[in-house]
Amino acid sequence: MSLSMKDLTFGEIDKFSISNVPPASKRLFVHIVMAYGFTFWTYYILYKEYKIVTDMRLHFLAAQIRHPDQFTVLVRNVPSDPDESVSEHVDHFFRVNHPDQYFLHKACKNEANHEGFWGLWGEKIDAIDYYTEEIEELSKESEVAERERVIGDPKAVIPAAFVSFKSRWDAAICAQTQQTKNPTRWLTEWAPEPRDVYWNNLAIPFVELNLRKLVMAGALFGLTFCFMVPIAIFLRHLRSISLIY
Repeated sequence: MSLSMKDLTFGEIDKFSISNVPPASKRLFVHIVMAYGFTFWTYYILYKEYKIVTDMRLHFLAAQIRHPDQFTVLVRNVPSDPDESVSEHVDHFFRVNHPDQYFLHKACKNEANHEGFWGLWGEKIDAIDYYTEEIEELSKESEVAERERVIGDPKAVIPAAFVSFKSRWDAAICAQTQQTKNPTRWLTEWAPEPRDVYWNNLAIPFVELNLRKLVMAGALFGLTFCFMVPIAIFLRHLRSISLIY
């Protein structure tokens, strides 16, 4: 079934659209010019608005009292090096890749330990208190040597560190850029405040962390789906009953 132009009806609003232009009309360029003009005008207004928002944000950040976390980024998934410790590896990496911006770093250590078989289960205690008690039980002759061994234990150091820079601009660049070709190594993000750090999670590998997020997202979807579908079915049957009576 063919439909000709004569069969179409136009309303008052169609006078402002391109459907008001008849075929082969020379007025078509007016609509094209207005479309481009409106588009560029929209871009210009958005540019001015975002510039105002950016200036307000920069003014807010500049007016804040300076805190160490504003100059610091959290580095996770530091790859292991057989010739260097985690602390030495972090220091060497940032001195090479950020020689003019890098200031200092602090390697992270495990905050907790477990008693029991291989430390896999048992009562959860603070690692510092645990090692302190172990040292106190040693004889006085070997106390100094054992203390150095515990403090320098490489197993207590996790592949994460807090790296500070000389300016907030340098810290922002490092926190928002990829450091190596491998996107799962040397992960950087803004350092949270010390009270917001959950130290046990810093040692979780990248793959395991994303797997946990995927499991949680799946569990949330399943919970929502299993909650909404029975309610929808119940409401549909309830509506059917109400229509009958």
